[in-house]
Amino acid sequence: MDDDGFGLSPLRAEDMRLLTGRGRFTGDIDLPRQAYGHVLRSPHAHAGIDAMDTGAARAAPGVLAVLTDAEADGIGALPGDDTLDLVGRDGRAPVTPAQPVLAAKRVRYVGEAVAFVVAESAAAARDAAESIEVDYAPLPAVSDTAAAVAADAPQIWPDAPGNVSIDWEHGDRAATEAAFAAAAHVTRLDLVNNRVAGAPMETAALLGDYRAENGRYTLYTPSQGVFGLRRFLARHVLGVPERSMRVITPDVGGSFGVRIFARPEHGLVLWAARRTGRPVKWVADRGEAMAADMHGRDHVTRAELALDRNGRFLALRVSTVAALGAYVSPRARISPTLGYAEGITGAYAIPHCHARVRAVFTNTMMTNAYRGAGRPEAIYVVERLVDTAAAELGIPPVELRRRNLVPAAAMPYATATGEVYDSGDFARNLDDALARADAEGHAGRREAARARGRRRGIGVAAYVKINGGMPHEIADLAFDAAGAVTLAIGSQSNGQGHETAYAQMVAARLGLPLAEVRVVQGDTDRVAYGRGTGGSSAISVGGAAVHDAVEKIIVSGRRFAAQLLEAAEGDIDFAHGRYTVAGTDRGVAMAEVARAAFDPGPLTEEAGFGLAERGQHVAKARTYANGCHVCEVEVDVDTGHVAIVRYTVVDDIGRVLNPMLARGQVHGGLAQGIGQALAEACVYERESGQLLSGSFMDYCMPRAGDLPAFSVTFNEVPCPTNPLGVKGVGEAGITGAPPAVVNAVVDALAEFGVRHIDMPLTPERVWRAIRAGQGRVSAEAG
Repeated sequence: MDDDGFGLSPLRAEDMRLLTGRGRFTGDIDLPRQAYGHVLRSPHAHAGIDAMDTGAARAAPGVLAVLTDAEADGIGALPGDDTLDLVGRDGRAPVTPAQPVLAAKRVRYVGEAVAFVVAESAAAARDAAESIEVDYAPLPAVSDTAAAVAADAPQIWPDAPGNVSIDWEHGDRAATEAAFAAAAHVTRLDLVNNRVAGAPMETAALLGDYRAENGRYTLYTPSQGVFGLRRFLARHVLGVPERSMRVITPDVGGSFGVRIFARPEHGLVLWAARRTGRPVKWVADRGEAMAADMHGRDHVTRAELALDRNGRFLALRVSTVAALGAYVSPRARISPTLGYAEGITGAYAIPHCHARVRAVFTNTMMTNAYRGAGRPEAIYVVERLVDTAAAELGIPPVELRRRNLVPAAAMPYATATGEVYDSGDFARNLDDALARADAEGHAGRREAARARGRRRGIGVAAYVKINGGMPHEIADLAFDAAGAVTLAIGSQSNGQGHETAYAQMVAARLGLPLAEVRVVQGDTDRVAYGRGTGGSSAISVGGAAVHDAVEKIIVSGRRFAAQLLEAAEGDIDFAHGRYTVAGTDRGVAMAEVARAAFDPGPLTEEAGFGLAERGQHVAKARTYANGCHVCEVEVDVDTGHVAIVRYTVVDDIGRVLNPMLARGQVHGGLAQGIGQALAEACVYERESGQLLSGSFMDYCMPRAGDLPAFSVTFNEVPCPTNPLGVKGVGEAGITGAPPAVVNAVVDALAEFGVRHIDMPLTPERVWRAIRAGQGRVSAEAG
């Protein structure tokens, strides 16, 4: 382990609490005199509301309030995404309708909230809600992303012709078209990046409180950052100063982007608490969460790759239709536009690129950032194109990649999309991953599988993941009189292991036992500031702020150490948790110095009691995690079932703080990426807009038996633009997994003429592709 804690894998400090059922999640919290809320949701994807009769619900036993849009006193709507200065190709600003906390005259997706019932129990609230009579006038709906831009598609918003919120482009269109015109070969591929649900283990749970004596709101909620929620809700929904609101996030059972932003229910529980004078709790069941939590992905793309006669990439061109849902949730346009287009060239030296994105409205739940926020969608496009081009040209996919990967000697490398890769050795990642996967032995395994009636394939995916979603952070570090230290930081753990990671950094540098470092997150009254967690930036940004605080506290402690050691301050060195007099073995531990900082005396009279410092970090550049995935599959030709039999990853995430935590993050991302590739899909009925995958009976989550043992190793190429040399790991696994899996399956089925299968590669889809391919092969042979 380095002196700053890098390289060690202590057991997670969180696990004893979480694995023994002693975690404290929002659903575990109850307040005195607590009431319960239930949301009445629309059964229609698109309908007018002609009338609503709440009389029976208001008279029902135990009911305290029935809230509808008509009673919205001082409660504002959730404004659409106004965080980006995006302008369409035609120079127009995007269409950005606000979302009411409760629908008024019209509903636009199945599950939209139309009333909120508050009662003495959750059962009483639910029963009363069922007695509300709503007179709906059904309207035509469109739930299919590609169909939303059809000329005859139902219009969701009158000021968004063709259902387009923004028609946007990125890159040099003229140069790209010129490169395509000069190309010796052009590969074209149509792709669907399927809509998925975050489906965290902990369903949505909220608890709102209001104190009339001071006009202050308190919200308990799972989140990825309490300060962003406080700012948004106070400013836009409640119309109060931020100081009049406290947001608390306890333990969080997963997020993946679902819990970054405000949702209507945040406003509902706070509004209801003010109206009733009681704390109000709402906990979603799984079906409600599937319908009302934000979804991810949902792209339909035409992609093209231009190559010269030597197989060198000349240009990339994509045209994507991306679903926003019925409204534009906060910051939702980042993922399908900048988040997507900036990383579309991946790990390759592609001189020219142009991306067109139409972000469109559909009568569905909204989409937003989902683990990777546009970057995995981009890598899926380019990696599928590379394999398809290799097949068309008769060049092995690995060889085509080697010819076109950005070489290490070219770093820093400016991409055609405006990014600057600061470091990395992409070819080494590829070679190491192939060696660890025993790619040379694949041919023998393929023949053995064929003898068993199976088809075996191998898929490769190189990736670059642009990180740095939270650009700045502060960290407050303070010793107590006993020599223990508390770190308060505004990033937010959703299960990543922040309590261990941050404590590890502090403990190692200051020479303290890990148990002597306490990490405080998730409370706007106990933490001064924070940007939350996102974009794999917890360690690269939050960790850099922690590092700054630690270094400052070492400097501050030097004067106390000099007093204890009876030496000049300039003669005091610090290393391995001890201050020493230069050139001697006389020294004192950091904890003893911290305790001395509380002893009355001349120095404390001058400098003040205690030892505390604030660290900060403002990212000067993004970071670029990169790596290579190698997936090997076996396909049952008779059933279409795909089994992943080997999976190898080599990641460059910069310096690795805690290898165990890093591998855990990669494993989790792989499970999600494999889940999307093989099983997961949010499915809406095309005409009615009904959600057909509203439970785990219909939405297929990956299980342990679906996944192999993963081989994950790291090539540590330090990031030169980050003080810790780290690049981020949280979204690495999910970025490379979908294309690696699909490439492997297509390779396995190449003999049947299968060129592409859209995700998820369910047994039925694979079976149909095999049968269709067999038919084509037979026809060509005939």
